[in-house]
Amino acid sequence: MITNLTPTSAIFLANVNRLEQSLADANSEVSSGKKVNVASDDPGQIQALLQLRTDEQQNTQIQSNLNSATADADSADSALGSAIQLMDNAVSLATQGASATTTASSRQDIAQEIAGIQAEMVSISQTQVQGRYIFSGDRENSPTYQLDLTATTGVDLLSNAPATRQVQDPEGGTFTASETAYQIFDAPGASVFAALNSLRLNLLGNNQTGITNALAALQTASSHLNTMEAFYGNVEDRIDNSNTFANQYDTQLKTAISNIQDADAASAALQLTQSNTALQAAFQAEGKMPTTSLFNYLG
Repeated sequence: MITNLTPTSAIFLANVNRLEQSLADANSEVSSGKKVNVASDDPGQIQALLQLRTDEQQNTQIQSNLNSATADADSADSALGSAIQLMDNAVSLATQGASATTTASSRQDIAQEIAGIQAEMVSISQTQVQGRYIFSGDRENSPTYQLDLTATTGVDLLSNAPATRQVQDPEGGTFTASETAYQIFDAPGASVFAALNSLRLNLLGNNQTGITNALAALQTASSHLNTMEAFYGNVEDRIDNSNTFANQYDTQLKTAISNIQDADAASAALQLTQSNTALQAAFQAEGKMPTTSLFNYLG
């Protein structure tokens, strides 16, 4: 390419371009607060920055999932606490009903109280959080049981979907955070529903031996409920630990991203001032340079 620029002028223009680019970079950092806005700002750091942002997004999703699991576990723990209290009441009533001094009429009255407990227990098995049945396993849009005092166990099983959902741990693992209504309230050999209904029927039948047997079944079922509540207590602890780790990791990621991406405000402002001053000085100096031509040397 042919140019009319002298070597001195070419050097001047190159320096002006360099200063203007430095001025633009500094101005971008000051206005945006970022030293890396596009890939060309620091190509060597882009891959690391993109990975950190991906990790941050994944960690944010894990935190959201943990918050949802916390709501479910807290509600389940509270529901099972209420169920255990109901079982304590049922055991007390069964003890009263098993007494030789209790009349048939009194046993009829106790049976009505047990029927009320059965209805409450079914209601607990239908506990919902934000419209989801938390004890319904993978079919959380509908309850697992409904009350039916004509059924053998006093309830109808509507579905028995397993609980396969796993909660992701921010450290890389997963864990089970829920049990199903079948596992909690109708476990073979420790069925809450079966024990309550057996007690009610034997009270209605004025069967003292049957009432005593039902009392033993209630105690076994009550022990199982306590085990289930302990399960949710462990889940709550696991979630708390996971949340703590996720929060700490989030801070680490944000710090790492900031170290790559964020501008040093004081340094960027100083660079802006220095580049602007240097550019003005360059133009002033160029304006004072002598200009000569062939005509200056002709008489």
